[in-house]
Amino acid sequence: MTEPHARRVTWLGHATVLIEVGGVRLLTDPVLADRVLHLKRQVPTPARPRDVDAVLISHLHHDHLHKPSLRDLSRTALAPVGARKYLPGYAVHEVRVGETVDVGVPVEAVPAWHDGRRRPGPGAEELDTLGYLVDGVWFAGDTDYDPAMEALRGRVDCALIPVWGWGPSLGPGHLDPAGAARVIDLIAPRLAVPIHWGTFLPLGLGRRHERLLTDPPLEFAAAVTGKTRVEVVAPGGTVEV
Repeated sequence: MTEPHARRVTWLGHATVLIEVGGVRLLTDPVLADRVLHLKRQVPTPARPRDVDAVLISHLHHDHLHKPSLRDLSRTALAPVGARKYLPGYAVHEVRVGETVDVGVPVEAVPAWHDGRRRPGPGAEELDTLGYLVDGVWFAGDTDYDPAMEALRGRVDCALIPVWGWGPSLGPGHLDPAGAARVIDLIAPRLAVPIHWGTFLPLGLGRRHERLLTDPPLEFAAAVTGKTRVEVVAPGGTVEV
């Protein structure tokens, strides 16, 4: 367990972050496998975290709600309303934006601007997409920029902010380095940790797109114009908050 007053975040790759606050261990969007559909991990596979008190699921996409990675991590999950059926074996708190659940520490669901379907195509069920705020640590999930994010200004001490994705281009609902910097300048946290980069690439694209494994967080850090300190870590790296 974490010391009662310690706060730290450990980025395990992609959108998977171990958040340790108030003696509680929370794991965001657990993806702990070498492969996810057509995506191959380009960095060492992380060890499965122990003593996880709850997992926080931002949305249904397979690279965020990865059912094989969820086995035996915890018995408690927070997820968008309608996601319970994808989380067998879990006590699921289905939440909407603005709702708070106490899992040892209060966790508030906040908005994200992204496609909430499990699979693309007409007729697919669309659920909410969420971020989470816990003790000043904001996990943004997958999101685009929106002016309404300004509501988080003054509430975020550490931002876990996506700065890319898993391929050579980004579709709607994602932040690139410049967009992520715009968000950080709007919200003005004390600390920003870039995530959602440098972990997965589609099969066969590794050598042609190696820069995606290194460049996005550096471009993000260079684009931040405010006083926020940017801490770039490799997968497995820990930052004291």
